Amino acid sequence: MTGIINYTTTTKGIGGEIKRKIPDFIVREIPRNGKKLENKAFGDWEGKKEIELKIPQQPESMDQLYLEMEKFNLDTNEAVKRIARALRFSQKRIGYAGMKDKRAITIQKISIWQPDVQLVEKFYSRYISLSNPSWGTEKLTIGNLSKNEFEITIRNIEMKESELKKTTEKSLKEMENGVANYFGEQRFGGIRKVTHRVGKEFIKGNFENAIMMYLTSPAKEEEESIAIARKNLAETKDFVKATKEFPTKFRYERLILQHLCKFPRDYVGAFQMLPKNLVYMFTHAYQSYLFNEIINERIERGIGLKAVEGDVLEDEIPMGALFGIDSELATGIPGEIEKKILKNENLKLSDFKVKGFPELSCTGTRKKISLKPENPKILKIMEDETNEGKLKISLSFTLDKGNYATTILRELMKTP
Repeated sequence: MTGIINYTTTTKGIGGEIKRKIPDFIVREIPRNGKKLENKAFGDWEGKKEIELKIPQQPESMDQLYLEMEKFNLDTNEAVKRIARALRFSQKRIGYAGMKDKRAITIQKISIWQPDVQLVEKFYSRYISLSNPSWGTEKLTIGNLSKNEFEITIRNIEMKESELKKTTEKSLKEMENGVANYFGEQRFGGIRKVTHRVGKEFIKGNFENAIMMYLTSPAKEEEESIAIARKNLAETKDFVKATKEFPTKFRYERLILQHLCKFPRDYVGAFQMLPKNLVYMFTHAYQSYLFNEIINERIERGIGLKAVEGDVLEDEIPMGALFGIDSELATGIPGEIEKKILKNENLKLSDFKVKGFPELSCTGTRKKISLKPENPKILKIMEDETNEGKLKISLSFTLDKGNYATTILRELMKTP
């Protein structure tokens, strides 16, 4: 469904579970200056440690306030929304370099344009901490970072300690040759795995299909109330009734529905009710799905991750297409594969210019098909207090921006 099929490593998987507890998954952003951010407010301790925030005098030539934003079990959009609400202005005034996991402790840089300093200093949230203020001139934008460091605990492992240590070391050693750099499951929309499918409908110009797919596609794991609401809307297309049935916590769906109640055929306008960076995710997710399929086809053809004639290389590593209007396809067998993926999806590069919704157009770029974890370390192996008789292992590693820790964990654990 998301194109994540093959394993690159052959080492036996250690099994286990991730994200059982929020502190089991910590992400520390490494800005372009190379200085890793540190989590100070949240960690494997109870509650939040309060950090005093004292903002220095604003220089006349600088209008961007830089802060470190540490968050606990919130996605980046929601954290930014809460800060904007407290500071009494639009979310558009807040910039950041990367989207970070929800079910995790994460720390990242944000920028705020011309804030009320007193309101910033008074800001309080149980799940967000702001610290280390400084002033600058440039708004932070997506991609304006270097790497991310991950510290992750895997639980519920049925191995003896010596075997677990040996197997993990062997797997990490094997990864030094690189693993398939799949876009991770979270790229495709949580339990429903619908984001890339909605993106495809937009790229094909099927705006009504895209909106209805987003609103009505079910998932077995969803609560009964939302499952019934989706089913009813799919059958009736009664947007007014749906606004009463969709639970309030499904705020993005409700924003779309409220617009459709007033303008029943304005599907583009309805989707524009969502935050801009969320809107872009849909066509980008479809690009990501196609990229995963390129990797799979290379493996099927036996060339795998190694460089062959016709490849576009960076640091001697082959790069797969993230298709867009301006994409130049590879040549040789890699080019044949890229053409085949487009043909399988009944796509032309020109389709990525989305007429009627230009914000969703994709220009195209490339991404390395091979990923290596930097500086991987086993931090500790202990009894798992949440699963009697089982072990847990904590490890850390660093990845370049835009890559997924779950890709590394999948190779190590070899579980669904």
